[in-house]
Amino acid sequence: MSSTLISLAASVGAPLVKKVLANKLGGANAELVSSVVTEIAERSGVIPAELDEFARTHPQTVEAAIADVETMAPEMIALHTSELEHRMALMKLEMEKPGWAWTWRPLWMFFLAFLWFWNVVALHLTNAILKWALPPMPTEVLLGLTALFMSLYMGGHTVKSVFAATRGKV
Repeated sequence: MSSTLISLAASVGAPLVKKVLANKLGGANAELVSSVVTEIAERSGVIPAELDEFARTHPQTVEAAIADVETMAPEMIALHTSELEHRMALMKLEMEKPGWAWTWRPLWMFFLAFLWFWNVVALHLTNAILKWALPPMPTEVLLGLTALFMSLYMGGHTVKSVFAATRGKV
């Protein structure tokens, strides 16, 4: 994390934000750091990618944003801890179920990887070596299957963030 943000958090007297940004609280957890940085950026009126530069040029604005986020930090940390606990409980529940209840996810992942590899590399090599003319799978179908898998396995937030990133709204 940016040393500028960490030093501003220290100067404002925001120990929780400083610990999160320095990865001393939450370990190397990118989700908690990302949510704190996003909150600071929103309160500063910039996007997270521009926050470091903005902190160098407008430290007073960022200090005020850090002070605001510091008041929210205990709730953010508690929410993050609760999310981790629920994630662990879900993993334990899934491991108690029969194998077919959870194996579809890695099997689909490897199947999609095979389809992409076949469509992009192996099909063309096979056609060139054997002098065949096997048609490729339509890319739209492959993208649709990949999007379906992402929405089912990785959750709707992943699909939402992919579409937001393609539109430039990160």
